[in-house]
Amino acid sequence: MLDEVTTAAYLKRIAGEPPDRPDLAALRHLHERHVMTVPFESLDYHLGKEIHYKDERIVEKIVHARRGGACGELNSAFLFLLRALGFTVHLRHGRVWIGGRLRDPYNHMLLMVEIEGRRWLVDVGFGKGSRYPISLDTTEAQDDPHGAFSVRKVDERATDVLRDGKPQYRVYDDPTSLSDFDQAIHWYRTSPDSMLLQNMFCSLPLEDGWVVLKDDVLAVTRGKETTTEKLADDAAVLDAYEKWFGITLDKRPTPSPYLRASVRMAFEEK
Repeated sequence: MLDEVTTAAYLKRIAGEPPDRPDLAALRHLHERHVMTVPFESLDYHLGKEIHYKDERIVEKIVHARRGGACGELNSAFLFLLRALGFTVHLRHGRVWIGGRLRDPYNHMLLMVEIEGRRWLVDVGFGKGSRYPISLDTTEAQDDPHGAFSVRKVDERATDVLRDGKPQYRVYDDPTSLSDFDQAIHWYRTSPDSMLLQNMFCSLPLEDGWVVLKDDVLAVTRGKETTTEKLADDAAVLDAYEKWFGITLDKRPTPSPYLRASVRMAFEEK
C-alpha cells in the first residue's frame, strides 16, 4: 500500500485531485489524468533494464523519474494508487487482437473496479485506449474522446473490448495476481518475437490528437491531420522526448537488434 506522501506525489505527477470518496467521478478524473500525462512507452525494454510491476519501484519510475511504461507497468502502478485511495480494484489479464489474431494469454494487464454494484474496465496502458473507464455492464456504445468503445460478452468468463467496432483485446474475469505475469514479462523482455522489442516507441494523447515517437521519427496528429518528421540527430531526439513527453534522458536510446525490418526501412526512408 502506498503511504500518504507517495500517494500525494503520484497525484501531483498526474495533476490529479485527491478524491473525497472512491466514486465514479473520481475514477473518471484519475483515469483521464493518468492517460493524458503518463506516456505509453517501451524504452526500458530496449535499454535492457529490469521491468518492475510487482512493487513500488514502478511507482518510483513513474512519479519521481517521470517516465512511462508498457501495460504491465502503467496498470500495476495505477492499481497501487487506486487501492491507496480506497477503490475496490481487481487485477485482470487479457489477450490482444493483432492482425486479426488473438494473441497469447496474459499478454495484456488491466484492471476492473467495482463501484456501487457496477463494474468498470480501467486501462491506462493500451496505447490508443479509452480516455475514461469503460462500463462492463452495458452492450451500448460508449462515446469517448478516443473513439466509440463497446464490450461484447464472449462467454461466462471472457469479454471483448472494441474501439469503433474493431476488437482491441479480450479480458478475462479470472482472479489474477501480479506474479501471474512473470512469464509474459520475461518473454516481452527477451524474445525476438516480442512486440515491445520489435518496436521502440513513446506515445501520449493530446487534447485533439496524439503524439508518437518511434526511434527518430516523430508523428503528431491534430484532428485529422498528421505531420511526420525524421529528427536530424541525437540532440533533436532527446529534445523531442523532453518536449512532448516530459522525459529527460542522458543519451538517445538504441533500438534492440530485434527492431522489425519494416520499421527500420520506414525510419530510413523518411
